[in-house]
Amino acid sequence: MRNFRDLEVWQSSVLFVKKIYIITSTFPKEEKYGLVSQINRCAVSIPSNIAEGCSRTSQKVFSRFLQISLGSAFELETQIEIAKEIGFVDVTLHLEIITELNVIQKRIQSLKKYVDSKV
Repeated sequence: MRNFRDLEVWQSSVLFVKKIYIITSTFPKEEKYGLVSQINRCAVSIPSNIAEGCSRTSQKVFSRFLQISLGSAFELETQIEIAKEIGFVDVTLHLEIITELNVIQKRIQSLKKYVDSKV
């Protein structure tokens, strides 16, 4: 069993969740059960699936959880695009979020590639 707390990608994605929650708290109240909920759940899913995958004894299963985490990251990217298009996120903040999210996506992909090489 791996210690997920030692993984940089897990650490950075947990901090990213905090940032996302702060940002979505500024969205209109009527979005609480709509886009806010979707965005927050996707963000939480990223480090959660990394952690759950670390608990598995099989490299192949760990890789599958990394794939789920990556899928959540791409889903979140789409939702941030939507938030920008409907005016909930300005262009500057959008660029900051997407840039940070792209780094997390690349780290997940790199970790997955490493794990897959050990299968």
